[in-house]
Amino acid sequence: MKHPTSRLLHAYWDRLRGERAAPERSEIEPGEIRNLLADSLILEIEPQRCHASVRLAGTRLCALFGRELRGSAFSDLWGDAEGEAAQGSWRLVETVAMDTVGVVAGLKGHTARGETIDLELLLLPLRHRGLTQARMLGALSPHCVPAWLGLQPVTRVEVTSLRVLESAAIPDAAELPADMPAPANDPLPVRRGHLMVHEGGRLSRT
Repeated sequence: MKHPTSRLLHAYWDRLRGERAAPERSEIEPGEIRNLLADSLILEIEPQRCHASVRLAGTRLCALFGRELRGSAFSDLWGDAEGEAAQGSWRLVETVAMDTVGVVAGLKGHTARGETIDLELLLLPLRHRGLTQARMLGALSPHCVPAWLGLQPVTRVEVTSLRVLESAAIPDAAELPADMPAPANDPLPVRRGHLMVHEGGRLSRT
């Protein structure tokens, strides 16, 4: 993690979870991370539909895309609701939800006028009503704040790098939806779309 917001949010999440795979959603106290809220978000996950929606989004994050993001599909940030880019956004969410791990991704945002911005995305699992596949805590932070922020919205993003942060405890079988496969614990690589997740969190493209 390169961005201070990502590092601080991960440290807060890690402190809350203790020895657990993930902290409870109800344990998140906005006042304790007030300096991080502008770039932060919470996702609501529907594994059966392979869908993630933005439940809460910070002010700078909304300004970056030029609109209120609450209630919108997470895949909308990729600017291609049904295409390969949107499928890639779900693979990020799926990795966090299925394996109860954090991921950090480098993104490049694009505006309609051709401006670009480098961003860092952090996604971390949260427990919600006993499930670890229902909510996620995250941050999407610009490495440098451009002069056009709030004037020229980012219309799409693309992934430029991806890393699994660490392995956490595998959730109990009772926590998993009936139609979701159990997280893999085999030392052989596990396929995640066009990526292979190796033991220890290393990724390779296929």
